[in-house]
Amino acid sequence: MYALKGVAVSLRIRTSLAAFAGSAALLAAPLPAYSGAPESEWMEVFSPDGAISRALVPVRPQPPAAPQDVRADVVPIQQTGPSSERFDLVIVGDGYARADLGAYHEQAVRRWEELAAVEPFRSYRESFNVWQVNVVSAESGVDNDPTMGVRRDTALDMGFWCRGDDPNTERLLCVNETKARQFAALAPEAEQVLALGNSAKYGGAGGGIATSSGGNDRAGLIVVHELGHSVGGLADEYDYPEDTYTGPEPSEPNVSIHTREEIEQGRLKWHEYLGKPSPDGGVVGAFEGAYYHRRGVYRPTEDSVMRTLGKEFNLPGRDAMIRAFEAALPLRRPI
Repeated sequence: MYALKGVAVSLRIRTSLAAFAGSAALLAAPLPAYSGAPESEWMEVFSPDGAISRALVPVRPQPPAAPQDVRADVVPIQQTGPSSERFDLVIVGDGYARADLGAYHEQAVRRWEELAAVEPFRSYRESFNVWQVNVVSAESGVDNDPTMGVRRDTALDMGFWCRGDDPNTERLLCVNETKARQFAALAPEAEQVLALGNSAKYGGAGGGIATSSGGNDRAGLIVVHELGHSVGGLADEYDYPEDTYTGPEPSEPNVSIHTREEIEQGRLKWHEYLGKPSPDGGVVGAFEGAYYHRRGVYRPTEDSVMRTLGKEFNLPGRDAMIRAFEAALPLRRPI
């Protein structure tokens, strides 16, 4: 997984499918030992209305491409300085035949513009290099688009209905991450990798590499949320109604088992932000429901981008993103 210096967050929790069948309370206890059942992992599923949930999908092998096949032109979308002094975002595409590269470029530029319009990316825009890797596929499109069973010969094996036929995964757009990383490595550096699929269908996925549909106008919202995880080390702030969290204090900066009073009195987590206006609306406090649980764990604000797509980062989340940017940019501050 590509990650910032000192920050490595994976949205995936691998475990035995049999051990966790019917259970959503994943983070309150250690993972069980492998029992011989098929290995599986939880992945985030995004709805067009902004809601976020998770689905359990099988783990499948992700074999690498043959070294002689890992060839592609690298095009700078934005280059503001040497990679040693910048945050390098690399975009790879799948399902784009050579005749589709013009459309791929337009979509890659649009994804970057959408991301750069959101704080704190907007303030740090000139601290980014953005690279487009022109991965050429034999066929246009991705698997299972527009319907289940459609197969296409593509370089990165992208497809909807991620690794199965569960209806909850129809919009889950998965990629062979091994191959995606191989092609991303053609760029000068890669702090973060984004994979675009040649599709107009709304979809995407979170994991070691975030994905989104290149031809869908709303799918870019997925990217903002995913970089909150992989760049800022932020936890999910959405919940499930049936769960009470009973685990230890989470390590992420935007969730806590402590109430507002306990955070204030103990000077814990986001105590310095309490009562301050937040970019996502309202003021910072402690709102119960986060980290996939309805009770027993709190988030800083009512509804940030880590809870619902299309929202802003809340104040603690935004500052966590800034700290991560600056950790990767020791010689540079926003222009």
